Amino acid sequence: MPEPHENPRISPMLNYDDAPAAIDFLCRAFGFEVDYKMEMDDGRIGHAELSYGNSTVMLASSFPEMGLVSPRKFAERYSQIYCVVDDIEAHHETARREGATIAAEPKRADYGGWNYRAVDPEGHRWYFSQLDRDSAAGDDA
Repeated sequence: MPEPHENPRISPMLNYDDAPAAIDFLCRAFGFEVDYKMEMDDGRIGHAELSYGNSTVMLASSFPEMGLVSPRKFAERYSQIYCVVDDIEAHHETARREGATIAAEPKRADYGGWNYRAVDPEGHRWYFSQLDRDSAAGDDA
């Protein structure tokens, strides 16, 4: 088992046809902050790192010549990114206002807490959760 580490040891790496627009959207709609961005000579983003709390999402432009494309090329979603937020209602309202497609409205989860799902402009599905494991759905608390 690896030693404990202050930062997550696993981070998603996402590809976007319009990575600069995706970076702007993710910061405005979902509250990410840009930690690093490497622009290529051809105008594409070779690598970017966006943070949310102690977590990082890495992204780059699509590189079809390497087999890396945006999910907008696919009819179905192949994965989703799970993120814990402090205030699910405020986060949901910001995401909606900034143009995220809301795939599922905020709801109480059977295991406690709240969650909602949103899809960004290129089709990545995001699953946002506000943890509250002390109570489960149906509790009066």
